[in-house]
Amino acid sequence: MTREDILEAERLRAAERAAGRDTEHWNNLVALFFARAAALGDATFLLRKVEGSWRGLSWREAAEQVARLARGLQAIGVKRGDRVALVCENRPEFAIADLAIMAAGAISVPTYTTNTVRDHAHVLADSGAAAVIVSTARLARGVIEAVLQTGACRTVIGMEPLRRVQAETLAFHDMADLIARHPAEPAEVAAEALMKRADTACLIYTSGTGGAPRGVRQHHGAILHNVSGCIEIIRADFPDTGRERFLSFLPLSHAYEHTAGQFLPIGLGGEIAYAESLEKLAANIEEVSPTIMVVVPRLFEVLRARMLKAIEKQGGLAPRMLGLAQKLEAKRTAEGRLGLLDRPVDFLVERTLRRKVRARFGGRLKAMVSGGAPLNPDVGRFFDALGLTILQGYGQTEAGPVISCNRPAARLKMHTVGPPLRDVHVEIAEDGEICVAGELVMHGYWNNPEETERVLVDGLLRTGDIGHIDEDGHIVITDRKKDIIVNDKGENVAPQKVEGMLTLQPEIAQAMVHGDRRPHLVGVVVPDPEFLAEWARTHGLDPEAARSSPDFLRAVQAAVDRVNAQLPVTEKVRRVMLADAPFSVENEQLTPSMKIRRHVLRQVYGPRLEALYRG
Repeated sequence: MTREDILEAERLRAAERAAGRDTEHWNNLVALFFARAAALGDATFLLRKVEGSWRGLSWREAAEQVARLARGLQAIGVKRGDRVALVCENRPEFAIADLAIMAAGAISVPTYTTNTVRDHAHVLADSGAAAVIVSTARLARGVIEAVLQTGACRTVIGMEPLRRVQAETLAFHDMADLIARHPAEPAEVAAEALMKRADTACLIYTSGTGGAPRGVRQHHGAILHNVSGCIEIIRADFPDTGRERFLSFLPLSHAYEHTAGQFLPIGLGGEIAYAESLEKLAANIEEVSPTIMVVVPRLFEVLRARMLKAIEKQGGLAPRMLGLAQKLEAKRTAEGRLGLLDRPVDFLVERTLRRKVRARFGGRLKAMVSGGAPLNPDVGRFFDALGLTILQGYGQTEAGPVISCNRPAARLKMHTVGPPLRDVHVEIAEDGEICVAGELVMHGYWNNPEETERVLVDGLLRTGDIGHIDEDGHIVITDRKKDIIVNDKGENVAPQKVEGMLTLQPEIAQAMVHGDRRPHLVGVVVPDPEFLAEWARTHGLDPEAARSSPDFLRAVQAAVDRVNAQLPVTEKVRRVMLADAPFSVENEQLTPSMKIRRHVLRQVYGPRLEALYRG
């Protein structure tokens, strides 16, 4: 290595160390991005697997594309304040387009790729989108149908070649062509990005667990505030091991991934690698070796089930090592530390089980941050026992979205969602509702003053979650206000807790419990497909015939009864029925962020659930 190489490496290292310590001083996300790109230059920014190998796009290349596309958008008529929808999978072009929309002075409207035509039509019409950028011809079919239905959008831009339909009022453009035909200097485009922290950066449409999605007006300051608070945790609580690398796989149209999986890495001056798919996620983790992953509890539940099966199948010493690891974790949780006699056992577990597990996760993973839904504490402790740090956080789209997060430097409390980020005010209302104030809070819902007035009261965001703050300043969430089941005796039951415990059973993949104004709970469950297939083989039936077997239902009920043994009387699930099909985004029983849509499930299964009380 030459002296010039060493000096360049030191310069880059200094820029990386500086990245993230000045986030709170920026006026907007565009200025932050261009500053990071100027400092990091040819360092890798975005990674994607192409033809079997991971290929990188540098900060300099990304900045040039963002600047050129911003100019191209302006050239075709996109004006300051216009809304531009973005329908794209997780890939480098998403970040380029998202930043370019903002750099052009417009407002980005990331939209789920799983949306139906009706969903797209709602978002396009509600936002009044002037243009839409779509990634593939397959996705474009539904988007264009929605555009023609609403008449609100005048321009469609394809990341890949699109089939152009006959429509006099609709203009088609190619994103690569816009980039190629509009030279621009990143520094000039950055200088023209005069948005203030209070200006709207994007509209993030909530996933609609209870009705039509609402457009949350996230301003630049809200996301920058989130990024700054998260960076403070990473810098203070984790060792500096070089550039951070994130593996992005949750939908970027969700506020959680949009902020924590895209803008947090930008604030840190890190790298973003885009997973190929959920099916290839495990392989991608080993290949990419991420340092931080943003995940949802459902992934942990699936991974835990698979790891338990793999360890059981492996046999030999592995199950015993797992048992020892879990006993050590239980003692560490209860007493805060391990005793002198525990250390040799801990060393043995570390050299055998934990080392192998960490290698399967790439070997460099500092933490997996869980958000988007409650994490069962037992699941968190399982991964902690295996040497993987799980940090449960809490947030809402209406708050940037990160409100709080556990910190590894303090004692991890898996039953809490940690203390609030810096400069976040949290108070508990008289009815127990968690209320939040600070720059992270949205400025309201787009074109929806009634809902805005309902949730923003006296400067506080009414989160709809019930909880309290413990003696260490950690937020403890106990219930979801609108999801609370009130039985016929007036007692409150939190369904998410019960459902979470049910889905930890190997026989059950998904569950929803029911019992408002009723004497006890009943439920609808989706059996685990592997359990169903194995049970069917053992009993000489095909899976469809097994589903209708009373004996199979009794086997599933046995799993429910195991959970009931751990629950108080008010939370016990007396009877269950099998769902007709898995809950999914396609049948509208799940939101795109994988939360169950209770109102839809009640419409589908309500009469049959009620019949369980009569049987």
